[in-house]
Amino acid sequence: MNPTSILLMTGGQAGGLGQFIPLILIIVVFYFFMIRPQLKKSKDQKKFRANIAKGDKIVTIGGIHGKIIDVQDTTFIIEVEGGHKLKIEKSAVSMDSSTMIGAEQK
Repeated sequence: MNPTSILLMTGGQAGGLGQFIPLILIIVVFYFFMIRPQLKKSKDQKKFRANIAKGDKIVTIGGIHGKIIDVQDTTFIIEVEGGHKLKIEKSAVSMDSSTMIGAEQK
């Protein structure tokens, strides 16, 4: 037997694992570029919403600007222009817009 025929015989046996390597690599890349950043962003938003206190200025996802006047378990009461009060869900606060407002005031 020559070396080429020996390599060909052993290559056929390792083919099962070799077929799964590209699939595993795709899953790993998908996790690190898609799933992990989304989980981190979600965790940061949850932490941001938990740290909002009375007197903070916020922007809702719908674009309403207001100032927090009361913090409850799952809702905020905000005061908008004209002295009107609105009750909104904590999940309706936009982290991106609120942090930009905080940066402008400092």
